[in-house]
Amino acid sequence: MPPDASAVHIDKLVKRFGAFTAVDHVSLEVAPGEIFGFLGPNGAGKSTTIRILCGLLPPTSGRATVGGFDVASQPEEVKHNIGYMSQKFSLYDDLTVQENIEFFGGVYGVSNQKLAARRDYVLRMAGLEEKRTTMTRLLAGGWKQRLALGCAILHEPPILFLDEPTSGVDPIARRNFWQLIYQLSAAGHTIFVTTHYMDEAEYCHRVALMYGGRVIALGSPAELKMSLGAGSLLNLETSDFLASMAALEGQPGILDIAVFGGGLHVKVADPGAAIPRIHQLLQEKGIAVRALDSIVPSMEDVFVGLIEKEERAA
Repeated sequence: MPPDASAVHIDKLVKRFGAFTAVDHVSLEVAPGEIFGFLGPNGAGKSTTIRILCGLLPPTSGRATVGGFDVASQPEEVKHNIGYMSQKFSLYDDLTVQENIEFFGGVYGVSNQKLAARRDYVLRMAGLEEKRTTMTRLLAGGWKQRLALGCAILHEPPILFLDEPTSGVDPIARRNFWQLIYQLSAAGHTIFVTTHYMDEAEYCHRVALMYGGRVIALGSPAELKMSLGAGSLLNLETSDFLASMAALEGQPGILDIAVFGGGLHVKVADPGAAIPRIHQLLQEKGIAVRALDSIVPSMEDVFVGLIEKEERAA
């Protein structure tokens, strides 16, 4: 791949299954070394897009290249230049850690002369040196996750596709896994990751949000937060959040209300005017306000806001 080329280039990509359009004219680029997040609800088209990018599914129309290779005409070259890890980890529980690494080394065509060095690198990177003879079925989820990532990079692929890689593991294991992702990115690997954890989107250099087969938002986490548009976001906690929603919906200056945890996130046009007005409206309804403060939008706010906007338009 030329040093100045995109790691992933997608131009007006379409995939139809009969009358159903799963991927609808998607276009985007991912730079070498970038951690690129792919978000969206179930059925948005993320998995179909990734299957096309991995050379597993031909597109209906449009074009995509991965590592400089065309996914439609050069699928085998694409497969040799990527690593893939799914949420199910694809490991063999009846093999030891070392045996899994050596097995996948053979699958990926790593030569015997190189396999020992790559095996030792993976064991060090994943922190599994002391567990090399442990049966894989005995590993906790976080260790299995590290092993699966190590197996996916045995053949030193420049591009990694990670499909919901942190699903089902505890928060500490998730954080440690992301540290490994940053190390791989710093070493020059391009990481294309799907996740349903909104906080993980914050770790990505850029994020694309898919909905209904289309990319409806694309940018850095900071840029996407700015895309919420005019207005400010307030965190509201009261004695009755359902009654609070009913009291505030449709009021002048209240642009949007969404349930967030045990409270509400309220988007307003002018927080200086809205905060005393909200206090007054809720007091009139006999609702106690426990907290009402301006906050910085989270990626979850972005996700909910953009999806709701698309659904209203539809």
